[in-house]
Amino acid sequence: MFDFVHERKRLVQIVLALIVLPFALWGVDSYRHTVSDASLAQVNGEKISSQEFENALEQQRQRIREMAGQNFDATLFDKPEVKKTILEGVVTQHLLDGEARKTGLVVSDEQMVQLIASVAAFQKDGKFDKTSYETALRSQGMTPEMFEHKVRQDLLMRQLTAAYNQNGYAAEAVADNLVRLGEQQRVVAIAKIDLAEMIKQSKVSDAEIKDYFEKNPQQFQIPDRAKVEYVALSVESLLSQVVVSEAEIKSYFDEHTGEFGTKEQRQAAHILITIAKDAPEADKQAAKAKAEQVLQQVKQTPAKFAELAKQYSQDPGSAAQGGDLGFFGRGMMVKPFEDAVFALKAGEISGLVQSDFGFHIIKLLAVKPGKVQALSEVRKLIEARIRQQHAADKFAELAEKFSNTVYEQSDSLKPAAELVKGTVQSGGWLSKGQAATLPWNEKVLQAVFSEDVLKNKRNTAAIEIAPNALLAARVTEYQPATTRSLSEATQDIRGLLQRQHGLQAAVQQGKSLLDRLNRGEKVPTAWKPAQTITRSQHPGIGQELVRQLFRADTSKLPAYVGMEDEQQGYILARIDQVQQTAQVDDVKRARYQQQIRQMVGEELLAAYLADARKRADITMKDFPAEEKR
Repeated sequence: MFDFVHERKRLVQIVLALIVLPFALWGVDSYRHTVSDASLAQVNGEKISSQEFENALEQQRQRIREMAGQNFDATLFDKPEVKKTILEGVVTQHLLDGEARKTGLVVSDEQMVQLIASVAAFQKDGKFDKTSYETALRSQGMTPEMFEHKVRQDLLMRQLTAAYNQNGYAAEAVADNLVRLGEQQRVVAIAKIDLAEMIKQSKVSDAEIKDYFEKNPQQFQIPDRAKVEYVALSVESLLSQVVVSEAEIKSYFDEHTGEFGTKEQRQAAHILITIAKDAPEADKQAAKAKAEQVLQQVKQTPAKFAELAKQYSQDPGSAAQGGDLGFFGRGMMVKPFEDAVFALKAGEISGLVQSDFGFHIIKLLAVKPGKVQALSEVRKLIEARIRQQHAADKFAELAEKFSNTVYEQSDSLKPAAELVKGTVQSGGWLSKGQAATLPWNEKVLQAVFSEDVLKNKRNTAAIEIAPNALLAARVTEYQPATTRSLSEATQDIRGLLQRQHGLQAAVQQGKSLLDRLNRGEKVPTAWKPAQTITRSQHPGIGQELVRQLFRADTSKLPAYVGMEDEQQGYILARIDQVQQTAQVDDVKRARYQQQIRQMVGEELLAAYLADARKRADITMKDFPAEEKR
């Protein structure tokens, strides 16, 4: 399929995600100078304001929040190392922007207008709509000036980075070697020295246990523990309290009918005679003449459209499929192409259609009409949407009251629970310094073990534990840090030492067997049935053992390797056969070459950026020491 389709989809993704990478029709300078004078960094004299950093921080926070969902930890972005990483990213963006401008790269206003107007999210009835545009941006907390500035910067940087990461070199011989290495097969059999059996046989004396206890006192320290109860407020907890009326469902359906169904899609095939947009007029006329000749053949034998597409089309993505582009809707193709497709009837063939890619001859293969679902089909979906919205509104209404109640009536969580029509729940025992897991994120744990909560027996503050989710806790029982006695720890130490002894015995036996096998001795071994593996396909065999199997010297077969495994004891592997790829086919070679080009291109870009940073004058401020907790 021609490249513009892919680029358009990518642009839509950029727009909808509002990515952090800096992307003007309404005053870039005004945007640049409305930020605070306070700066956190400078790149070649250009300041990075605290406001710009906060914007980048918030956008990254929103991105991680969407990806992590219920597992999102809001305290992650309080960490100085995370903030420094984000600031480094903003510095790199400024550096790239400066390098792009220094190189003379530009993005014209015409390009900006064309790109933004082509995004379906900004259109109404197939045309750019300024109101839709501004509404979409406003929902993301952006103005047109900010967005267009970001789009322009992003396009500039893409031009610069593409010159490196899309131009890596890949020698055919290197690709062939990698194919052969990647496709090489080895027939192997596995045997294991059973760790469980070795553990059963191991004996541990009381003297060993006592010695271990005395030498490792830190392992038997019990940190502060607190038993807690808590009250949570979230959109999810409020859903059961929401009642949705039939009238609301009907009204929502009437107002959003266009959302419930599918838009018309069309399946088309084309024959493309390519010509660069800025090609000389003589070249354009030659391409057009060739396209007209093909069109004449198509008109003479319409039934052979697919054959002619395979023969003449210069679109590498669709020619092999007889020009078939599959089904698509409005807004997915370049406009002249789309207009022609949606003007045809099924089975009809267009005349010449010119786009930025060249001259197209289009055949409409099929039409999939749009369909609107009945209310009965989408009732549950609508009810869920309305319920979610009402719960979100109720959460927004209660959140501040919940926080105030927890603070003002700090000797009990019951008033807060009554406010949100919830219950005070038992949270069990928490340990100081334990791994943060929901709902006990780092901020909650810090609050639980704070002096105010432990000694003054007050509620914690209402703390955000996930998007639209608050939690307040209270300590009901507290145990200071202590150390386990020898008698309390004996059983655990015995199990630990038995495992250590068992592993040592398994490894010793395994190495001995491996040595005897490598000397050519006949050793009774419980080999499992042999299997054929490659570097990427090796069911039941760990990656580290696979690496050893493919590093092994196979000049003499069978060959043997062995590996210690803490979970299984010791693993022996026998290589019976090595099978090489006889011939490298063009498809595999091309795929590997593409991967090599990408890797080389990324290395070229990384080297360029490293050199640019050396040449640049970059200063960055440290974050306040009090944040480094």
